[in-house]
Amino acid sequence: MAIEGKSKTVLQTVGLVVFMGSLAWASVPLYDWFCRVTGYGGATDVAESIDGRILDQTIKVRFDASLARGMAWEFKPMQTEMTIRIGEEGMAFYEAYNPTDRPIAGSASYNVAPFGAGGYFSKIDCFCFEEQVLMPGERVQMPVVFFVEPDIVDDTNASRSKHITLSYTFYEIDLPEETQAALETETDAQTSLN
Repeated sequence: MAIEGKSKTVLQTVGLVVFMGSLAWASVPLYDWFCRVTGYGGATDVAESIDGRILDQTIKVRFDASLARGMAWEFKPMQTEMTIRIGEEGMAFYEAYNPTDRPIAGSASYNVAPFGAGGYFSKIDCFCFEEQVLMPGERVQMPVVFFVEPDIVDDTNASRSKHITLSYTFYEIDLPEETQAALETETDAQTSLN
């Protein structure tokens, strides 16, 4: 049975909508995967430890912090820059403060500039790997442990970089269920005491 006329057009239109919806749904994870594999867009690498080669060449790492619209925290790097040898492990700290009277959960997105250097910037440990919850008035210092891979000197584009900027943006997320449950239990306990 062949489909003809309006039925064929409707079927083709529905097929096109489903196909475009599938592409839209898959675009974010595919783009994220592509950036992590290639370092495109300033995505960084994650490593267990440094690879052991430390060069005599140095590179300056700058640190930047910002907040997404509506995020009530204060957030800043504890140092604006540091100079490290390529391949050497570095550690920097960022500070976050919740000046509000409510607990706030946050998640940090990050990138590295220039983009070509992102594939050579490896994080060993980072506060950005997990969501953060700050209670009212809480101030924390959060570390990031990193190194710049020695292979950067062999990349004609990335090797021209005299500095790398590591940027984080914190945005508010829903409180984790366990935090929300603990707060409700605490509120119930206070209510029963009164």
